[in-house]
Amino acid sequence: MKLYRSIFFIVALSLSVVSCKTIQLEPVEILTFKQQLEQLFPDAEITKMEAKDHFTKAYQLVLNEPLDHKNPEAGTFKHYVYLSHVDEELPVVLVTEGYNARPQTYEMSKILKGNQVQVEYRFYGKSRPDSIPWQYLTNDQAVEDYHQLVTKLRRLYTGKWVSTGISKGGETVLIYKSKYPWDVRVAVPYVAPLIQGQEDPRTEAHIKTIGSDACRTKIEKYQRLILENRDAVLAEISSYATLKNMSFTEVSIEEALEYAVLEFPFSFWQWGGKCEDIPTKSASAKELFDYVNSIVGIGFYNDKTYEDLLPSYYQHMTELGYYGFDTTPVKDLIKVVHKPTNLRFAPKNMEVAYSPEFINEVRDFAENKGKQILYIYGEYDTWGACAPSPKPHVDALKMVLKEGSHKTRIEDFSKEDQQLIYDKLQKWMGYSTTIYPLED
Repeated sequence: MKLYRSIFFIVALSLSVVSCKTIQLEPVEILTFKQQLEQLFPDAEITKMEAKDHFTKAYQLVLNEPLDHKNPEAGTFKHYVYLSHVDEELPVVLVTEGYNARPQTYEMSKILKGNQVQVEYRFYGKSRPDSIPWQYLTNDQAVEDYHQLVTKLRRLYTGKWVSTGISKGGETVLIYKSKYPWDVRVAVPYVAPLIQGQEDPRTEAHIKTIGSDACRTKIEKYQRLILENRDAVLAEISSYATLKNMSFTEVSIEEALEYAVLEFPFSFWQWGGKCEDIPTKSASAKELFDYVNSIVGIGFYNDKTYEDLLPSYYQHMTELGYYGFDTTPVKDLIKVVHKPTNLRFAPKNMEVAYSPEFINEVRDFAENKGKQILYIYGEYDTWGACAPSPKPHVDALKMVLKEGSHKTRIEDFSKEDQQLIYDKLQKWMGYSTTIYPLED
């Protein structure tokens, strides 16, 4: 019996010793936010930037983006993304730029005070390869850029997603929403056209109806004045080009002048020109030039800008469509540009064929199925002629600012209209999301 008690005592003592033994646990590794980004994007160049406004952290990401998402063997290009961070649980605003990206805080990010992911469009700005492989500059490929990026960032961010963009960037918002409707909860395109045809005649019809008869007449008289003073205005362009170190070899200054004159009505209404500012017959050649330069910008036709905008014209002339020119007011004064077309500015030595199917599908989605989309437009903006019109059964909101231009933003609307916008956003985002009205 004593033997059993001894054995029991020894076993009990052993268990007691074991139970008191310190167990070594693996240390818990707490990753910094940058380290988490590096895990999500192991091949990316990630650089810290200065955080501004309400953001606490900011980073530039340079991704090795596939040229062709269906064929990894095609290679990659450097794709620039700017991420501004507050909190993983707050909403994320995805900014789909239509062109190059300049880091800034967008209006929707101010309204939600959330995170922001600003994406440069493929083959624009810093994301442009030395030699553009044009066959990969398609909206399908661009949309896949956004989808893959959002899919990865969802592992980090648990909040609700909103997409936004301006002009061509706003058009990209609608394209992305139509292809991946569940990637973001709400879409907010600003002044976004969905164009019909390679050169949509609706913009010309729009120009003939907005503003007053007197203002439209003054515009036509001004167009004629410039060409009636052709030699003197050309001299002003030459002086300006020398001063700004601009060269005009792709487009001559004579051609640039005529295109600027034809472009003038479109840009005047697009950017909110004031009729009282239009020069009259008493103006000097310098005054005539200075005004068209302030509205259209003669530098638009210089060699550098011509080269910079080749991707834009390629996309517009193949998939997106663009606008045309009305020569009627100055037809008798034209010497160079007898058949004006934006095809003139598309890449040369390659086929540029327009296909309407893609954008027609996007328009059909926006007008018939595109729920939880907030559209922002200006009444006088020329691109407003190409705005989609959601059907009554679609849960969308289209806001048009009276006499507004392409610069129209939510902050430009009346307090009553802004509240209508905030209420709709609140409903779509849910009441767990805080909406911060824009400050005056």
